Amino acid sequence: MRGPAAVRSSTGAGSGSSPVRVAIALGANLGDRRAQLDAACDRLRAVVSGLSVSSHHDTAPVGVGEQPRLLNAAAAGTTSVPPSALLEELLAIERSLGRERPYPGAPRPIDLDLILYGDAVINEPGLQVPHPRFRDRAFVLDPLAEVAGDWVDPVTGLTVADLRQRLRETA
Repeated sequence: MRGPAAVRSSTGAGSGSSPVRVAIALGANLGDRRAQLDAACDRLRAVVSGLSVSSHHDTAPVGVGEQPRLLNAAAAGTTSVPPSALLEELLAIERSLGRERPYPGAPRPIDLDLILYGDAVINEPGLQVPHPRFRDRAFVLDPLAEVAGDWVDPVTGLTVADLRQRLRETA
């Protein structure tokens, strides 16, 4: 990659013209967690076609101190929205559902993370795709394997299912 705003892709990622497969992780640990995830998915359908949503996974918070348990899920579909604009849509959905960011890792009514965008590797200020920590998080890989287990991580060359298995073996 060249420079801090490098994008590499063979899918035309960033062009916004042809549909690109995307994966999004969802989580909530404040309020009615299930209702928040469902509301976020309803809003996602406005920008992601053919949205497939995993089952919900009740998980302990990781790396954020003592907090309520999270309900996590993953969603996959296609979009013609460029990556940075999709991230802005995710942030707008979070705000519409009451997400505030008083400090890093704060409890949240909803959290939406862009995990994969086609086979793009993006490193821009405020946007890294694939998500830099998704390979180390069972709470992302477990639900993502349900809806996109065959998806190949463009960095490692491993499928989501393989990444999930590798993480389980090292845990």
